[in-house]
Amino acid sequence: MTQLSEIMYITHRSATQILQEFVESQKLNWPQVASNFAGLEKVEVKDFQFDGFQVKIQFNPERMLSTVSKTDQKSIAARPCFLCSKNRPPEQDEIAFGDQFLILVNPFPIFKFHFTISSVHHVEQRFLPNAPDIIELAKAMKGFTLVYNGPECGASAPDHLHFQAGESSLLPISEEFERLKNTSRKLYSGENTSVFAFDHYLRKMISIETNSMTEALEVINSYHQHFQTMQPEKTEPMMNVLCSWNQGKWTIHLFPRKAHRPTQFFEKGPKHILISPGSVDFGGLFITPRREDFDKISSEDVIDILDQVCVDQDTFMRLTEQIQDDLKNLTL
Repeated sequence: MTQLSEIMYITHRSATQILQEFVESQKLNWPQVASNFAGLEKVEVKDFQFDGFQVKIQFNPERMLSTVSKTDQKSIAARPCFLCSKNRPPEQDEIAFGDQFLILVNPFPIFKFHFTISSVHHVEQRFLPNAPDIIELAKAMKGFTLVYNGPECGASAPDHLHFQAGESSLLPISEEFERLKNTSRKLYSGENTSVFAFDHYLRKMISIETNSMTEALEVINSYHQHFQTMQPEKTEPMMNVLCSWNQGKWTIHLFPRKAHRPTQFFEKGPKHILISPGSVDFGGLFITPRREDFDKISSEDVIDILDQVCVDQDTFMRLTEQIQDDLKNLTL
């Protein structure tokens, strides 16, 4: 099992170059991957403009399995885990990252270079104990955004710890954040770290900008602790996370939510829209696997869907005020 760091040392290539070549290699050796990545050339995209930001809609039929995946305990128990090594396709190669994770090419891509980072062990999807790994991965995979979907928030395999990664440039949030943070509520500003709250971005979002992993984890711990108190019936509070590294610092976006899927997912007839938002959607790229949904979805639908799955403003205010109180007492 070859380590990413070893390949970088031997070849004198960047992680970005190695990972891009890894995708090209898998296209040559894995017909399904070659076909599905070729299908990206045919995906259609439209966008809706809001006040200072946009949401893109991607028509991508290859994402049907992920969108409709059943994540209840009975369904999970009835199928083999597709992320465990013994069940993966023989054509699927891997690059190791440390002792705990394998970088795999995602065979159902949204991005031109789309990866699944899977735990070598069959352990449940959890964010807090694995946050340091996500942060380290983001730094190693510069140019890519690391994606975490909670077990009830878009993860198609909540029984097996995994992240995803794709090129940052495809997500509108990557370009919008620098501009929109100037109109956000600043929860904390220090020498190494700034923390922002976004009330008017359609989705509720807490963002951390930092060059310190220690301080990033302090903020994440505060967020997780207080949000867990608000959702005590959950093993993990409902959340999505995006994490990237650029210009010597991490940007980490935390999205607290209250529902897995909107009512449109369960409707019949013309009101039915097959959409199950995850972190990529929260990053401003909605995925629609059916042509009819891509054609009919409106900006009003986008607003309504995000309103249904995100926490409400009162909850968000309580959460951010509690985090802000914590940060006043921390020596960041």
